[in-house]
Amino acid sequence: MSSPTSRRGYGVKAAPYTFLLPATILFALFFALPIGYAVWLSFRKVHVSGLGLGSGARQEVWAGFENYRAAFQDSELLHGALRVLGYGCIVVPVMLGLALLFALMLDSEKVRLAPFTRLAIFLPYAIPGVVAALLWGFLYLPDVSPFYFVLDRLGLPQPDLLDGGPLYLALSNIAVWGGTGFNMIVIYTSLRSIPAEVYEAARLDGATPLQIALRIKIPMVAPSLVLTFFFSIIATLQVFNEPTTLKPLTNSVNTTWSPLMKVYQDAFGRNDMYSAAAEATLIAVVTLLLSFGFLRASNRRDKRAVSQGGAR
Repeated sequence: MSSPTSRRGYGVKAAPYTFLLPATILFALFFALPIGYAVWLSFRKVHVSGLGLGSGARQEVWAGFENYRAAFQDSELLHGALRVLGYGCIVVPVMLGLALLFALMLDSEKVRLAPFTRLAIFLPYAIPGVVAALLWGFLYLPDVSPFYFVLDRLGLPQPDLLDGGPLYLALSNIAVWGGTGFNMIVIYTSLRSIPAEVYEAARLDGATPLQIALRIKIPMVAPSLVLTFFFSIIATLQVFNEPTTLKPLTNSVNTTWSPLMKVYQDAFGRNDMYSAAAEATLIAVVTLLLSFGFLRASNRRDKRAVSQGGAR
């Protein structure tokens, strides 16, 4: 017969697992299980016998890597990946550059109305992506946009932002407008955690505010910059809301403009869940490899910097 002390010790050891159980169940049901099912579907296909009529004419069979070979050979998926690459080359540096600039400005001692400014910069992030895309989409339309009205009154040229090369700028603007505030808050929080004694010592050594920002603040918030860059890369690879929302407003955005739009079109437009599952799995694997590679390179750089600092 176990003693009260042993039962009490067992209950204390089991408490963490008891608290984790609800989150584990939700993770398994709504994250791990759907991913596993998508991977399973990616290795399946529908075999049609004869004319495809009758109860046994259409059967789900094992396809092996056939869906993955088709995905690698799909030119629409490749072109969508290239478009997203060009889109990301604009979004990521501009968004992180503005976020870092705003965070440094808000961390300055001479800033005025800092709480209001922080809220104003962060507020676009709180607006749902579809709503933001609709808002900007109508601002891009010449017939309803007040910007085009002002340009017309001033006799200035009126560029078509929903066609050709400017389309990338229009889509990037939506992402930058919505994501800069979140990244700014992450970097600003990291700046506020730097001890004030570091700044005082730099001022005593004659450092100017610009030198403090470039040589102290930015190097010390490098982990936050890595984190925001990591999140931005993932969000860029998963772009879907902006081009999908703008698609009815322009012919320059087709149903397969981005890889995720291609997945959606195959799954619900062509009713081919198996090819869509293979494409979604490939996108997830590419995202994982890029993220892992970037984090490993960043960790290697940090270790090298620490070892060089120790050697000195």
